[in-house]
Amino acid sequence: MYLIITIDTEEDDWGRYSPAGHTLRNIERIPHLQDLFDEFDVKPTYLITYPVATNEKSISILKEILDEEKCEIGSHCHPWNTPPFEEENTEKNSMLCNLPTELQYRKIRSLHNAIAENFGIEPVSFRAGRFGYNHEVAKNLNRLGYRVDTSISPFWDWTADHGPDFSENGPTPYRFSCDHVFQESPDGPMVEVPMTIGFAQKNFSRCNRILKALSRNHISKLKVIGIMYRLHLLNRICLSPEFSNSKDMIKLTQMMAKSSYEVLNMTFHTPSLIAGLSPFVKTKDDEKRFLERIRRFLLFTHEAGVKSITLSDINNISFKGSALNESKHK
Repeated sequence: MYLIITIDTEEDDWGRYSPAGHTLRNIERIPHLQDLFDEFDVKPTYLITYPVATNEKSISILKEILDEEKCEIGSHCHPWNTPPFEEENTEKNSMLCNLPTELQYRKIRSLHNAIAENFGIEPVSFRAGRFGYNHEVAKNLNRLGYRVDTSISPFWDWTADHGPDFSENGPTPYRFSCDHVFQESPDGPMVEVPMTIGFAQKNFSRCNRILKALSRNHISKLKVIGIMYRLHLLNRICLSPEFSNSKDMIKLTQMMAKSSYEVLNMTFHTPSLIAGLSPFVKTKDDEKRFLERIRRFLLFTHEAGVKSITLSDINNISFKGSALNESKHK
């Protein structure tokens, strides 16, 4: 089994869809986080936004880690603070997939060029801000030479937030054609590595169907779903220290190993490194608990023999099975 850690490396101002005026205090905490990764011989993938990619201090911090070959740097496009600024500044337009195709391209290219100029690399890995991803975004990524996307959040529907519906997607990586981004294509030019979301129970697809069926009944859904969670009959788990404790992340990993999944993709946001900058870490005690969750999970994966790889390393892995066919897990 392989572990990928993808980190949305971004400005402090959570939920502020403004083109300028952002602060970047959280980036100063990355060296401490990297020490934790180094302890367990883990190479994270920092997916950086335009403000991070163009800030002198942030560049210095991240480039030192990159130059020591301890991480990968990829792109994380927040359209609201990535030039050119031609769209109306709305919540809907904070989803990259809602912008005109050519404007999408120019924003991704702007971020791409900033990373290339300031880090001396051509990034090949990408995640859309707020998961605003579709086939047009994928086509633009392919135009710029990207090889891996990690914008899909399995079993999750973002349509209420003007975004895409990933509720039918599972957590297995797959190669795809840019015309059919949600389907496996063995000859496709890119690989999708969804963030890892699953269930504590077997048969993720069946659990997802049950959850979706319950969610359609708006009157009783919260009560019924809550009861099923408490009885450990239906527990959706995100492989993220922002949403899950270390016990649940370990439980999800063990379930995925039993079901022959071969790739884990843990994700979180750098603002969670400082209390009050994200909705997931509100106090100093939360800060400590957040890092301790990561430490305990990494200790578990290290002892279990799970191998750390960067996001773009997925292109070099020879899997035991197809590993690109979600149907084998149904």
